[in-house]
Amino acid sequence: MAVYTDVADDELAAFLTEYDLGDMLSLKGIAEGVENSNFLLETTRGRFILTLFEKRVAPADLPFFIGLMDHLAKGGLSCPTPVHGRDGKALRSLSGRPAVIVSFLTGMSPRRPNLRHCAGVGAALAGLHTAGEGFALTRENALSLQGWHRLAADCAERADTVRPGLARTIADELAYLETRWPRDLPCGVIHADLFPDNVFFVGDQVSGLIDFYFACNDFYVYDLAICLNAWCFEPDGAFNATKAMAMSRGYLGARDLSAAEREALPLLCRGAALRFLLTRLYDWLNQVPGALVRPKDPVEYLNKLRFHCEAEGPETYGMPHA
Repeated sequence: MAVYTDVADDELAAFLTEYDLGDMLSLKGIAEGVENSNFLLETTRGRFILTLFEKRVAPADLPFFIGLMDHLAKGGLSCPTPVHGRDGKALRSLSGRPAVIVSFLTGMSPRRPNLRHCAGVGAALAGLHTAGEGFALTRENALSLQGWHRLAADCAERADTVRPGLARTIADELAYLETRWPRDLPCGVIHADLFPDNVFFVGDQVSGLIDFYFACNDFYVYDLAICLNAWCFEPDGAFNATKAMAMSRGYLGARDLSAAEREALPLLCRGAALRFLLTRLYDWLNQVPGALVRPKDPVEYLNKLRFHCEAEGPETYGMPHA
């Protein structure tokens, strides 16, 4: 959510005439994340989030993202709802970028997730998977195995400048996962990026999920693997098994997983760690001039990958066998 594209006052004024949002009061850039330009928009009708989609987001994917948020909101999930203009359209163009306005959610993201946060996220993730059922559009996960190969190739020549031997580690892990990646687990719409900054809480209760611009169709349990990586490691890099158990139980309390899904969890955690190692590595090596946010350290996910390589089974993550 870093700001890459500035919005001129006259362009914004013309843009807002397409909506029934009252008069603009303020527009403030949100300096978080690495993908799109986001702004807090205040008008006489309330608060909203204005998003300009930057080059990494394919325009052809935008109907999926926007339609999904509408579908999830109608299914009872607390998430941003796209604001449709007077002509019924939610997707427009602003400052040379595709743009959308969505509703503002109350709450705050936790800086230090606790057990109740992790349990709540597990349950909310299961709720997302249930609410996504029946969504008519589909989107392939561009950051699964084939996407990892492309990122690894793009980073191979300079990977060892980040950590000696990193290119070989990535190549070996890709080869390992390629021959073992599941093919037939239950799948549907997943968030694919449910990090703490994408979940709002009021107290210890989840008040909303945001940032669906990596959402796609993939294994449900892979989404849980992403969350275990994102929420259950402490700042010193140690894995918190108690948080993992809280998250797994939170998920299972709302939606069950098959025996095959549970057994696949350690491997999927490895894959999720590699995915974020590669995207962080790419961003580290290809920093965007003018962005307000420094890319995140890829070595954090190298260390997480090493932990998952030693996992003995789903019980490592507090996931009981079926």
